[in-house]
Formats: sequence, structure tokens, C-alpha cells
Amino acid sequence: MHVELKNINKHFGKVHANKNINLTIPSGSIQGILGENGAGKSTLMKVLSGFIQADPGSEILLDGKPVKMNSPADAIQYGIGMLHQDPLDFPPMKVLDNFLLGIPGSFFPNRKEATQDFILLTQEYGFLLDPENYVDALTVGERQQLEIMRLIFLGVRLFILDEPTTGISASQKEKLFSTLKKFPEQAMTVIFVSHKLEDVESLCDRVAVLRAGELVGEVNPPYQTKKFVEMMFGKEVTLGDKQPTKIGDTVLAMNNVALEDARLKIKDINFEIHAGEVVGLAGMEGSGQDLFMRACAGLVRPVGGKIQLKGQDLSGKSYHTYKHAGVSFLPAARLEEALVPGLTLTDHFILAEQPKGIFIDKPAGEKLAEERIKSFNIRGTPLSNVESLSGGNQQRAELALLQDPLDLILLEHPTRGLDIESVIYIWNKLKERCKQNTSIIFISSDLEEILQYSDRVLVFFNGKISNPLDANKTNVKELGQLIGGKGWADEEGSHA
Repeated sequence: MHVELKNINKHFGKVHANKNINLTIPSGSIQGILGENGAGKSTLMKVLSGFIQADPGSEILLDGKPVKMNSPADAIQYGIGMLHQDPLDFPPMKVLDNFLLGIPGSFFPNRKEATQDFILLTQEYGFLLDPENYVDALTVGERQQLEIMRLIFLGVRLFILDEPTTGISASQKEKLFSTLKKFPEQAMTVIFVSHKLEDVESLCDRVAVLRAGELVGEVNPPYQTKKFVEMMFGKEVTLGDKQPTKIGDTVLAMNNVALEDARLKIKDINFEIHAGEVVGLAGMEGSGQDLFMRACAGLVRPVGGKIQLKGQDLSGKSYHTYKHAGVSFLPAARLEEALVPGLTLTDHFILAEQPKGIFIDKPAGEKLAEERIKSFNIRGTPLSNVESLSGGNQQRAELALLQDPLDLILLEHPTRGLDIESVIYIWNKLKERCKQNTSIIFISSDLEEILQYSDRVLVFFNGKISNPLDANKTNVKELGQLIGGKGWADEEGSHA
């Protein structure tokens, strides 16, 4: 499918999200769309996929013919489907039921025929999905595979993928890329939206770069990372040297702790983290790091052993007890668990502060919001609803809500979906906390991030925890082998 976007403009109130964008995408190609957080990438793709309508005067041509799409259903009719950063599926339902969503025809589809079609597609693309399994048992990568199959079954010829490598493992990314590379052979077109330079460089035939809502240029191979960065940010951006850490007294100690949920059991955890230290948690999704993290936050109660914070026994205590003791937890699901959709930034800052009386001081809340917005460089106003912010700005808002001082900050995927400039900014803010003797434990699927910002690393595999690894003395290859289950003969189980 040959795509032409002409004079695409989109306003959200005073915000000009897309500014007169003109872009041609040849049929049977893999087109990259690269840009910083808030550059307008997702807005442009939502226009193309019918989720939102562009301003008057904007035009979309498919195979040379102008089209107008008022909904995602219209886009599907034209053969356009979009995989969103967070899969749009129904986890409590079976895989097959999700596969059948949106299929035209009878209200009661033939499940036997659908199962046969499903199995044929899994065989063609090498996916290992059971149609009778439930979606909530799948990894993010498997949910992507399910959505790809559903769109293929619906007849989609133009696939839009919005930040698809966010939150999936290296092996899942490799599988996704091998699948996408088959599409041009079948006369299907792919638009790959990302802020990750290495992803677009390894996959895309051509890359368009957006900055602040504008198309600033298009690049053909061979690609130069430095040029991409300068186009994205208008300047050179580097990670800088790793900062040395001054380690203090023990903050959190786990002694012979045992944890379990419906799928995993972890036993005999012995672990300490010290003031000012950063510990990164690595592993395939569902390997136990989430369980470990939530136990450190008081959200999961251990079935054995003792958890102490600065000598205080918190074993079996509630999340609120941990919070009052100086522990703060920032979950990965920003709008589901961390922020409240429908509330403004001012509302959030008021709620995060200790109440000073029975009445809410709205003017003081707005003043506080203005200070935090400026301090944390949030692109929004005190009256901005949190769901209207980009992912990077939502993450900055979460950090701005943290109390001061804190003994321990727990973060799930703190930079998931963020561009390199936002990653550097957020870690600079976190490292400032470390200088104030705050400890940090974080989960990331990005091994380079773990090595760059951690002092020590714990690797999780099927409920086992490695001995702590010195981040300065290990590498991506060693971590990758442990994550994949190799080299555990040298480890002593869960003695972290």
C-alpha cells in the first residue's frame, strides 16, 4: 500500500501537535518514524489509523486515492491497522476470543474454522500461541504477536507499530523484527514508530525524523547515529561518564525471605542495599523481579523470613507502613497505578502533599504545581490533565510527586518509552536523590541502562536470583546468558 500524507496539521487546543507534515511511504517498505517524546509521532499515526481526525485541509492518499477516515473501523476497511504501545486486548478473555474481535459476519463465529485459521497463521509466522490460553498469561511480546495475527486476519496491508519494542525482551524483539521483515515480501507496508535509534537503524529502509511536531528530514541508509540525535534534539546528546557512588549504611535488608504468587516461588532471599546505592533488576518478564520489587514496597507479603528497613522490622506490614517509613514505589503502568486520569497536575500535587487542615488550598496547590513543572521540566500546565501528557512528561510528573526525603525508591521500567534526552534527565534527578543517601532499586528490560546506572545487578530466572553482580565488571553478554538460563551452575540460587 502506497501512502501519501499531505499538509497534515493537528491542534489540541493551543498545542500544535502536527505542523504541515508531508510524507510519502512507498508500498512494500519498512518506514521508520523517529523522534523525541512529544514530537508528534503518535498523533500522526493516530490520524493515519482513524483514531483522531486531522485539521481541515489535511489529506491522506492511499494508492493515489484520497480517503477520509473517521474511526479505526474505517481504517481497517482501507487495510490499515495499528499496534499501540500498550496492547488493546482483553486479558480476562481467551486468545481465540481476542483473535476474533472485529471479525465481520455472524455474531457467533465458527470457532472450529477460526481455530484452524489461527493455527495456520502461527505456523506461517513461527508463533507459539495456544488459542485456548488466556491473554493475561501472555507476555507483552506474545500479546503483540496475537494482535499482528488478528490484523492480518482482518486483511490489513499497512501495519503501524507504535514503540513496539518497549517492554519486550531481546529475544522477543528479534522475533518481532524477523516477522516484520517478511511483510514487504507479501506486499505489505510497515510504519515503525520509535525513539530508539538502534531499532530503526537495524530494521527500517528509510527514516523520517520529527521534532516538536514538524518533519525535520528524511534519511536513507547508511545511517549515522550522531546525525539522528542532532535531528531529533537539534543538538548533540551524550550519556556522559558513569558517576561514582558513595555507599552508606544498610537501608533495606532481606533475611531468608520467601515469596510466592500463583505462578512462582522464590525462597531464601538474603539481600542488602545501602544508602546511595542503585541496584538494577534484570530478567525475562515474569521471572520474579516484579514479585521481589513489590515485596520491597509492602505490596506483596513474604511467606517467610524478615524484611527490615534501617533496622525496623516491616515483615508482613502494609504498603502504607512502608510508605510512611520512607519507601516510595513508582509502577510501570503510569495511568493505571501511578497517576489518576481525569485529574490535573495541580490535583496530583495537592494529593501527594501532607494535608494542612480540613480544606484544600487550591491557589497554594497551583503555585506548587508551577514550581514542580518548572523544576522537572514538564511540558504541561497546572491545569493539564495527566492523560494529555506524553509518556516522558507523565514520568517526570511521577518523579515530581515523590516526597523528600526518602530512604528507598522502587521503580518499574522508569524510562520505558522515553527518548535518550528524557532518560538522561530522569536519571540525573534520581542520582541527585542518591547523593542525599536515598537507595534505588529498579527494573529494566534495557541491559545497557542497567549497566550504565546500576552499582550492582540482580538477575532473575524462573524464580531464582543471582548473586549480586558488580555492574562495572559485567557486560550485556553475561547478563543476557543469565537471563536466558545459562551459567546458573555457578550461582547459588536465591542468595542475593
